[in-house]
Amino acid sequence: MQAKRRLSHAQGYLGLGMVAEAAAELDRIPAPENESVEVVAVRLAVLQEQGNWPALAIAAGAFVSRAPAEPAGWVTWAYALRRADSLAAAEKILLEAERHHPKEPTIQFNLGCYACLRGDLAAARKRVDRAIALDPKFAAAAASDPDLAALRG
Repeated sequence: MQAKRRLSHAQGYLGLGMVAEAAAELDRIPAPENESVEVVAVRLAVLQEQGNWPALAIAAGAFVSRAPAEPAGWVTWAYALRRADSLAAAEKILLEAERHHPKEPTIQFNLGCYACLRGDLAAARKRVDRAIALDPKFAAAAASDPDLAALRG
């Protein structure tokens, strides 16, 4: 079966919540196709669904090395590091990501969350407001994200 079809099947399985089946499809994609940005992105999603934070951190870091122009890779790397290592490690990644993607609202929003969790409410407000200015959908996220509870309180 073609790599493209296997990737499509993996995406379909993932969309249905069939994580093990998605991973199995990805494992059947031969080299060098299994190293394409598209395949690696789906593999990252599988690792995230599995909650395999250490493996996700390693894979996302490698993805960012190969595709630094993809902001989602940076966000995923930070998300995994926050869970596998620490908030400080995740924040360090996103501060580097911000240099590459200064207008990426998800990076701004997550930096706002991290600032709030550190107790720096002024920095958190600035980051969250910037995220909302870049993409108004973050207003709803700010109203409900548990990381921003101190900012709302």
